Amino acid sequence: MAGPFGIKSTDPAKSHAFIFEDARLAAVLSDWVRWLEDERRVAAHTIDGYRHDILEFLTFIQHHQGGVLTSESLESLRPAEFRAWLAKRAGDGLKRTSIARALSVVRNFFRWCERNNRLTNQAILSIRTPRLPHAVPRPLSPDDAIAVIETAQKIADDSWVGLRDAALFTLLYGCGLRISEALALTPGHFGGTSDSLIVNGKGGKQRMVPVLLVVREAVVAYVKACPFMLVVGQALFRGVRGGPLNPGVAQARMRLARGQLGLP
Repeated sequence: MAGPFGIKSTDPAKSHAFIFEDARLAAVLSDWVRWLEDERRVAAHTIDGYRHDILEFLTFIQHHQGGVLTSESLESLRPAEFRAWLAKRAGDGLKRTSIARALSVVRNFFRWCERNNRLTNQAILSIRTPRLPHAVPRPLSPDDAIAVIETAQKIADDSWVGLRDAALFTLLYGCGLRISEALALTPGHFGGTSDSLIVNGKGGKQRMVPVLLVVREAVVAYVKACPFMLVVGQALFRGVRGGPLNPGVAQARMRLARGQLGLP
């Protein structure tokens, strides 16, 4: 099936198949996609997105320059032509996140080409990624926070892990801690009867936060159930093998609980 500017799509089951009027460029693109599939192990749907973005870029360049698209014409691209492509994407109404993703794909392609001595273009290095909007995180409602804590405890494979996750999430929500701050706590922070907690925050700055009774009770329940010896000065929250709990594991447990409840 003939596509735009001399590209023909071939077997759709083979995502590395490209046919161009210029055989050298076709080989370069096919080898790049094959590298994504075989060495980078990029998922099939992501490969489809990469193909769409690179083909859209090449379509624009073909129409912009006229004539047969070749490796040499890609090497001769100037910053103004990359910017014209980005402006066209913006004019088509694409979101800045989609434009940034497409630029990332094109950069990836040119980086791979240079590393593998296929073609070189330094002009793309001068192209800046569009400034992306920063979404403000939405806090959980009190009812949703309680539901997350209860769900995290229920879905754990081991009861002590469920109590650990419940204690950690109660601490995060009840004391307003960052994940790094919570995981830096030791049993010594809860050794006394104080209703406050001194936390080491960003830049080594300390602050005092109140500890609600429900938070202390959740931590005590976890400590009693934890199968590992919790020593003053060492990590309070432990992984299933006894080492300090990894932040990625804690975040994954939160995502799992959130997914169970259908929360954004």
